[in-house]
Amino acid sequence: MVTLKGTKLVLYVMANRRKLVVDCDETFSPVVKLATIRTVLCLAMAKKWSIHKLDVKNAFLYGDLQETVYMHQPPGFVDRRAPSHLCRLRKTLYGLKQAPKAWYQRFANFLITLGFVITKSDNSLFTFRLGDDMAYLLLYVDDIILATSSEKLRTRIISQLQTEFPMSDLRPLSYFLGIAVTRKPSYLLLSQEKYAQEILERAGMTSCKPAAIPVDTKSKLSADAGPPFRDPTLYRSLAGALQYLTFTRPDIAYAVQQVCLFMHDPREPHYEALKCIMRYVQGTIDHGLHLYPTISHRLITYTDAD
Repeated sequence: MVTLKGTKLVLYVMANRRKLVVDCDETFSPVVKLATIRTVLCLAMAKKWSIHKLDVKNAFLYGDLQETVYMHQPPGFVDRRAPSHLCRLRKTLYGLKQAPKAWYQRFANFLITLGFVITKSDNSLFTFRLGDDMAYLLLYVDDIILATSSEKLRTRIISQLQTEFPMSDLRPLSYFLGIAVTRKPSYLLLSQEKYAQEILERAGMTSCKPAAIPVDTKSKLSADAGPPFRDPTLYRSLAGALQYLTFTRPDIAYAVQQVCLFMHDPREPHYEALKCIMRYVQGTIDHGLHLYPTISHRLITYTDAD
């Protein structure tokens, strides 16, 4: 029997009358930040590196468990001589709270043995340098983006990874995390057109009239404007989906930020503002983010003085 009590996962093991307490704090795996992905892709384009996508099969089955966890014998595999006995897990399973973090630790430790270094700014970005050769590896659960300075280095790294984990090389990056990638000699196009279409379908706005801009410049949103919106869950779902869309659509970033300020208590005017963004997306659904190679590799930031 499993019960949740505060932040602890309590497993009562009836077979031997023992009670186990497994700490569920920090069970989630770090995932690469979207800003990190953009930065690495820009660098790879500027340096004309190859960018490949790798996929690990059944990744969560390779994590090593640090805690003591028992499970019932699975149906169809019950030992008839001891049907009441439990199985002690040595490896993680899908559905286990510790699985994502355990997988990340196993994978990260192996990369370190290969000479990779975990970056301080993002724990899911691993860098490798050997002489003039260099590689960036981005990890998002079991999806991997590998950018290398040479084909020889890429082949070597993939071969080393495949000796430890069953892994597929999906060739040059074309799709990841719902983002389509089109690489041309002069630019890299990131598009979430399919994802944007799914958001419109979820909102029931696939045939809505397009808007020229994502915000209504005549009205200003406030916390107590108008009656409460009838379906707060729908509002939060759409606002969260639009947040992810800003990865390739920075033109809607400000408008999305405004509607997200009221997710705790959405009102009718807030939903109207959200629909305005959706209508703008409908009219610009084929827009995406172009990444162009640059001569300078310096990081440049801009700020408004006031």
